Amino acid sequence: MANKSKKSSPSNPITYKQAGVDIDAGNALVEAIKPAIKSTNRPGADGEIGGFGGLFDLKAAGFTDPVLVAANDGVGTKLKVAIEANQHGTIGIDLVAMCVNDLIVQGAQPLFFLDYLATGALDVAQATTIVQGIAKGCKQANCALIGGETAEMPGIYANKDYDLAGFAVGAAERGQLLPKDNLKSGDVIVGIASSGLHSNGFSLVRKLIELNNISYSDPASFDQNQTLAEALLTPTKIYVKSLLAALEAGIGIKALAHITGGGFVDNIPRILPDNLAASISLDTITPPPIFSWLNDLGNIGEAEMLRTFNCGIGMIAIIDKNEAEHLMQILTNEGENAVILGELRARGEKAVEFSGKLF
Repeated sequence: MANKSKKSSPSNPITYKQAGVDIDAGNALVEAIKPAIKSTNRPGADGEIGGFGGLFDLKAAGFTDPVLVAANDGVGTKLKVAIEANQHGTIGIDLVAMCVNDLIVQGAQPLFFLDYLATGALDVAQATTIVQGIAKGCKQANCALIGGETAEMPGIYANKDYDLAGFAVGAAERGQLLPKDNLKSGDVIVGIASSGLHSNGFSLVRKLIELNNISYSDPASFDQNQTLAEALLTPTKIYVKSLLAALEAGIGIKALAHITGGGFVDNIPRILPDNLAASISLDTITPPPIFSWLNDLGNIGEAEMLRTFNCGIGMIAIIDKNEAEHLMQILTNEGENAVILGELRARGEKAVEFSGKLF
């Protein structure tokens, strides 16, 4: 009978760090990001980090009968652009924006945020830059960064790769949630400009760049003052401050829609009753040059553009026509570029109907 082979034992103990997880690096990151965390302090949160859970005091935040609203999201393959270009300073703003913009469209004020960063090998400097970006986004949204998680997972992610997820909680007083149930034909659709691609459609963007052998370090052909990476990584606009100002003015916003993946075609119907459609004139939109560049680069076509990208409009508001100009003035005062896109009509075959030309 053959002898069974025996596994040899290592002569020296194997450590967690040798397996690819550096606890000391994780602790160093916690210390490095504490100032950024504290900078997001707001009523209801003390801006500290390091406990087993984050705390938030709704009463201290001024609410009396609140309804909580929660949202979570990621940044998608825009992360690959940040990783390949080694530019990580704004991707955290994108993460916050994708979550808090989904809260404000429901009439909720963002209160606190938690992040999840997963990586193959923790780079403390890189992770600190990422979290500092998250803190910047939270400050733009007046949202406290009260905690998060950093996971070092060798074998799941390549050393330079990482992934981000965000979780935001907001609140609105009972009865103030959106959309309202009084939408009607003739209500006006107001569009608020985006800052660029935001955080959607990047799988298509990256495919087009690959097929055309373009480098992220090349000057952007549509903006010679930026590299292509800088243009693509322009952070997603956070609409919280301007929309809260409009909501607090009491002018009767009936519904809001965040134009993310799915574009106009898939996002606007989410806020409409079955009997109404959005009629939008594309002639009212002036897409930033990056959109026409992408359209030409891939011969994409108008229909695909409108369902993949925001095409220059990152947020939609619906309001009674008698109050539309008041809303436009508030948005202008808040630094937004807003335009009247069209109106609601009785629904025919489609929930979103287009006229005119995008390009």
